Amino acid sequence: MGKIKLFENWTWNRKLPEPFNNTDIEQRSRIHFSKYCTTSVKTATLHSATLTAILTMMDLSLNALSEGKGAMGMQGDYLDIVEYPSKQDELQAVVFNKKTGKFIAGCYDDINQMPKPYSLKDGEKSGTALIFALIKTAMEDEEFATEYEALLDEKKLGFPDLEKAAKSAYILCDNLYRRIENAKNLGENGIQIVIPSTGNIAPFTSINLNKGTYSPDFVLFGKFSVLVPNKNKGSKVKTTLKHSDFICKYKLNERLLNSSEELLIPNLPNWYVIPEEVVNICKHANLTTKSNRPMRNFLLRGKSGTGKTEGAKAIATGLGLPYVHLTCSANTEVFDLLGQMMPVVKNDNSFKVDYPTFDDIRMDTATAYYKLTGEYSEDITEDEVYKKLIEVISLNASNKENNNENSQKFSYVESPLIKAMKYGYLIEIQEPTVISNPGVLVGLNSLLDTCSSIVLPTGECIERHPDTVVVITTNVDYEGCRALNQSVLSRMDLIIDMEEPDTDILIERVSGITGCKETSKMEIMAKIISLIQERCHMNMIDDGCCGVREFISWVQSYMICGDIMEAAKYTILPAVSVDSENREDILTTCIEPILNP
Repeated sequence: MGKIKLFENWTWNRKLPEPFNNTDIEQRSRIHFSKYCTTSVKTATLHSATLTAILTMMDLSLNALSEGKGAMGMQGDYLDIVEYPSKQDELQAVVFNKKTGKFIAGCYDDINQMPKPYSLKDGEKSGTALIFALIKTAMEDEEFATEYEALLDEKKLGFPDLEKAAKSAYILCDNLYRRIENAKNLGENGIQIVIPSTGNIAPFTSINLNKGTYSPDFVLFGKFSVLVPNKNKGSKVKTTLKHSDFICKYKLNERLLNSSEELLIPNLPNWYVIPEEVVNICKHANLTTKSNRPMRNFLLRGKSGTGKTEGAKAIATGLGLPYVHLTCSANTEVFDLLGQMMPVVKNDNSFKVDYPTFDDIRMDTATAYYKLTGEYSEDITEDEVYKKLIEVISLNASNKENNNENSQKFSYVESPLIKAMKYGYLIEIQEPTVISNPGVLVGLNSLLDTCSSIVLPTGECIERHPDTVVVITTNVDYEGCRALNQSVLSRMDLIIDMEEPDTDILIERVSGITGCKETSKMEIMAKIISLIQERCHMNMIDDGCCGVREFISWVQSYMICGDIMEAAKYTILPAVSVDSENREDILTTCIEPILNP
């Protein structure tokens, strides 16, 4: 039926999994089909291997940490790694390279022995494990993801409505089949795969297995038995730097700070683990001080909660510099960055006059006239008092205007950025990418150039202090953030992408902040957060947040109420989305399966 070996005729003749083997369900439908079905006769056909892979994925997601139900993970940007438990009590490991479309696979009767080859042909392997490795990629399509969720809802209820379940099954099978068969014509929606005409999938080599070449660095569901995750693979063993070996150890120059400036040098909390990126920035700034072009401009970017602001403060501590910051908004303008002229408010009562009101004039004309002139006359009329009132007001206004000593005065108020530039501080510029006016930061390019100058609103020309360090911090996942202007980007000496801390460091950090010592509980909560983040990514849930800050709030709430689930309902769950259906999905797929297995 298909040109791709994964969909040869024999694959369509295999027995369908329950409940789709029910005689009430036709294998073919001319009513329900994928949007990618462009043939003149619209038809969708149920495919055994596809449905089996999908149902296995559902079982795995509903029992995310269970052993023996398979596993799914990622390695880098291109490799999807799975372990599929076949019905023949055989563990089938598959690596799919999304960039090349190629598979590597092996079959284990005994995980302590070398795997047997995986051969896709009638009477041998069905291709289910290969399709299982494609599910994550398939979920990137909106139609597939929608029907997957609809079928999952039916599965949770025990498939009470076979007609409804069959509708989703038709569309899912047709969607995947056509996106693979017509991949070249579908652009980003297509799924390119390469399978040899022999059906023999490239095997794992003993060298690669021994070296741990294929091991996920992020586990989505399940527990791997063969391709076990290795956190330290390909990286150096991290050591924790003592605070005493870091604080003020990278001073740019020996200089004497006054008492006020000393107070601006941040104190590192005891729980803070100094990131390697922070140490590297301090080293670069320190070791280039004597060069013709010292490195003084740095960019920290990453997801919320990755420690960018704490990192900027730690850099100031390592360099021994006072720390100031400037938080940008959509309405930030140049004067917010450079400072502005503000009127001097004086409490001057020299021209303050207690004028009679109109009611005073109507009720007691003689007294009103006396207030204006100091003369009392019973015969004065209201019109005469009104004229005198206007005359006195005009005279007083004229006298005040002509008195130079009482004219409005202005003074210049420095912004944190100008203070840093003048006195050699570290300035953190937070979230400049949200600024609506793209010319605002471009206007600061002269200050970002080392040893440059700028003219202030007062007319004063200041030069950038040689010790001034600029750290720009920006999120990559908040709505409203734009790409940083290229002219500013090009002036950054180092651009650091702050990665989310691994579980051990994350728990150490949260424990230090909250005081919680229940490591086992926090490990469970950290695992749930990882599942939620991936679930949100797969389902394009982007109207909330789920990161370190939410983790901290969750732990704090747990310490008060003593119940992880109860605490989740008021912290992590409402923060992840404003949509009640999304929250219910997160609850049933990521939280309940782990807390109530």
